[in-house]
Amino acid sequence: MSLFASSRTATVRRDTKETKIAIDLDLDGTGAYEISTGIGFFDHMLEQLSRHSLVDLKLTTKGDLHIDQHHTVEDTGLALGEALKVALGDKRGIRRYGQAYAPMDETLTRCALDISGRPYTVYRVEIPHGHLGQMDTELFPHFFESLAQTAGLTLHLETLYGENSHHIIESAFKAFARALRMGLEIDARNAGAVPSTKGTL
Repeated sequence: MSLFASSRTATVRRDTKETKIAIDLDLDGTGAYEISTGIGFFDHMLEQLSRHSLVDLKLTTKGDLHIDQHHTVEDTGLALGEALKVALGDKRGIRRYGQAYAPMDETLTRCALDISGRPYTVYRVEIPHGHLGQMDTELFPHFFESLAQTAGLTLHLETLYGENSHHIIESAFKAFARALRMGLEIDARNAGAVPSTKGTL
């Protein structure tokens, strides 16, 4: 894997026998995106993540989809988390904590996260159907866990209620995006300091 960071941007290249991934992101963007993973519904969710977090994201994943979607989704999560970690640097000035509720028609999902450097995921999102389009829905928790692991996030994601599978997972991505946006933002009252009594995150 090759990494490059400048300001609050990052470039990650991750090449294995299973996937080839290229990511460029800017934490201080406008939510612009160019995304291609070969899985239509996954692309749609990553677009929601970019748009609602205001993180500019160029992401291309070429994976072994002739086997299944597992490696593509997992490795995309790992690489995206790594890019977030690199772009954050020493995390100086960030708000660190973020929380959001995202309603979508009959569905309501909440997300709380801490950009703590301590990866931990609580995922309580039940999706009634096994597939959305061609996307295997059991891979969604794996994506969030992989991203949280490499980004160093403590992540709690829970759908409070909902019936439509599309609405449930889209509200989860939007809640995560809005919470991430809050945590990534520079706090004007604390812009020069790392938000921890330890002095490091």
